Amino acid sequence: MQQQDSGHDEQALPCQGWRCFTSPARVAKTRRVLLFCWKRVVPLLAVAVLTAPGCKNPESAAPTGGQSASPAPQAPAAPAPAEPATAPVDPAAAVSGIPGMDFSSLSPTAKRELGTVFNDEFCYCGCPHTLGTCLKSHTPCKHARRMAQLAARRVSEGSPATEVILSLSTYYSAFRDPRAQFKVDDRMCMGPAGAPVTVVEFSDFECPYCAKARPVLEAFAKKHAQQVRFCYLPFPLSMHANAKPAAQAALWARDQGKFWQMHDALFEHQSNLKPDAIAALATSLGLDGAKLAALLKTDAYKEELDGYRSQGRAAGISGTPSVYFNGRALDLSFVEAEMLSHSLEDELEWSANKNAWAAD
Repeated sequence: MQQQDSGHDEQALPCQGWRCFTSPARVAKTRRVLLFCWKRVVPLLAVAVLTAPGCKNPESAAPTGGQSASPAPQAPAAPAPAEPATAPVDPAAAVSGIPGMDFSSLSPTAKRELGTVFNDEFCYCGCPHTLGTCLKSHTPCKHARRMAQLAARRVSEGSPATEVILSLSTYYSAFRDPRAQFKVDDRMCMGPAGAPVTVVEFSDFECPYCAKARPVLEAFAKKHAQQVRFCYLPFPLSMHANAKPAAQAALWARDQGKFWQMHDALFEHQSNLKPDAIAALATSLGLDGAKLAALLKTDAYKEELDGYRSQGRAAGISGTPSVYFNGRALDLSFVEAEMLSHSLEDELEWSANKNAWAAD
């Protein structure tokens, strides 16, 4: 699909939901979900009873000797005993008795929804078991435990089982999707270049959701400093009047050796990012504010910013912030400490097993 010019698409579209969107067309776009049909097929067995009218029971044939014998009267058949009524199985029972996992804090409704997920969903590690069976019968499977934690988080927030199963399918199918490739600047990255996981964030300094995500992502990167390299890519949206000068200022400060200082200052003063205010921030950081003020009146860094926007569009981003783990798009509901750690564990397992899940 051909991308439309950003200057037209991004205007007059407000921030919605979890992020600021790049274009109206992308607001309605949903991610392709891969559903595995074999997990949803329930075999149906039909029993056919054939009666042939010409066939007789040999034991009822007339005796030889020419006389016909009257059949002996048969006693009426005793009525079949009524089957005892069975109580319906409560799906919530599936969440109890799991070694090392306790879901007692969930509400009764959440337990029922989680139990339905455990009974209906399969473990994505590839074993031929439902998630609930894998949790109880294959306790060494860490993958199933991470799935269970993710599902429990969703139902605790009020999501029904159907939505949770769809969310799990979306999340795990993304591991097999083609990965996006990004060109990053080492000066706008924190963490070792050789880290096994590179987290890339496309962000807009005037986007309120980017401001909320910033401390969570940075704390996550610092906590997992040996495993994660976190890189920032500016993606200023034209709907935000001061996003472009803020991005210019960040790149200019980078060239002065103070990218992260300017990055933090811009987000901390997000309510006022007019060019004069940005120049004052530069002065407070020990930089030449007057020089920056003059630069902001030009198209400095236009080509570089266009390059970052092109990378984002090629990756299919729908708005800011957009986060990628080794080129794998991450749903924004994961941008919190526990969920980021969950996805890091999954990514490390996937990479360690050469793009596959560890055997159960």
